[in-house]
Amino acid sequence: MNFLKTSIAAATIAFGGAAFADDMNKMSGDMPATVVDIVVGSDDHETLEAAVTAAGLVETLSGEGPYTVFAPTDAAFAALPEGALEDALKPENKEMLTKILGCHVVDTKAMAADVVKMVEDGDGMAEVTTIGNCRLKLSVDGDMVKINEGATVTAADLAAGNGVVHVIDAVLMPAM
Repeated sequence: MNFLKTSIAAATIAFGGAAFADDMNKMSGDMPATVVDIVVGSDDHETLEAAVTAAGLVETLSGEGPYTVFAPTDAAFAALPEGALEDALKPENKEMLTKILGCHVVDTKAMAADVVKMVEDGDGMAEVTTIGNCRLKLSVDGDMVKINEGATVTAADLAAGNGVVHVIDAVLMPAM
């Protein structure tokens, strides 16, 4: 029992418990129906919302799921090289945009405690494959969950009826 309590506490710390609480306090009413509803309802994910719309993924991510979405913030998109986002959002680059966004979605619902357990069970590292066929390496560095050693989960467990959203501070790029 103590291990379970420790794992849940570690998950809360590793996934930015304070930021999670702040985000959940902004949401009113019942649990959002979809992961898309979470993104649309967030002031920090306007770029992601535009990208999901441009890629034509709104209907897919509004489907039954389950999905785990690692959602880059607007600041994460702003940190991309100059012109990269604008190029990706062009209609002629829809396939590339879809591949990039596919690197942020896993076809299962993995709450923070699930991710921490996967990392612990994997002796400090877990690997998952996204719907975009990207391989993500999850690890814990101090009290933070890292993805591919470059992105950090800053808020977690934003639950929806068809999955969960974890906020990250970087854009995950596919191998090109």
